[in-house]
Amino acid sequence: MSGPIHLLLVEDNPGDADLTRETLEDSNLPLEIHVVSDGAMAVDYLHRRHPFSAAKRPDLVVLDLNLPKLDGRAVLADIKDHAELSRIPVIVLTSSDAESDIVSSYELGANCFVTKPTGLDAFRSVVRSVEDFWLNLVKLP
Repeated sequence: MSGPIHLLLVEDNPGDADLTRETLEDSNLPLEIHVVSDGAMAVDYLHRRHPFSAAKRPDLVVLDLNLPKLDGRAVLADIKDHAELSRIPVIVLTSSDAESDIVSSYELGANCFVTKPTGLDAFRSVVRSVEDFWLNLVKLP
């Protein structure tokens, strides 16, 4: 992949969004991180609707499940139901560890499901692990 990796972070908790963004930006990878705070904004961003008409198509989506306006499951279903979006890998990063959320996320086409740990160091460690795998090891489409 030439050029920066475009990552869409869909997270309604400003603290989690900031911590995720800061952890990812600490890497030496060429990243462009775009953050939206609700599911409706995520869908508008992905479909390049106003005010995101000039948005770059993300190479990777990091998606929380519990979002205002449109929950993460609906966002995930929308991504996987549209041919132009369906190849984008989606990482579910959420506070839930409910079996039903894990199963439904994979049934809807999530590429992985990660539960947010409590504690700053543990959270950063999880984000770095996700980064190491998805941004260093995996070849993105």
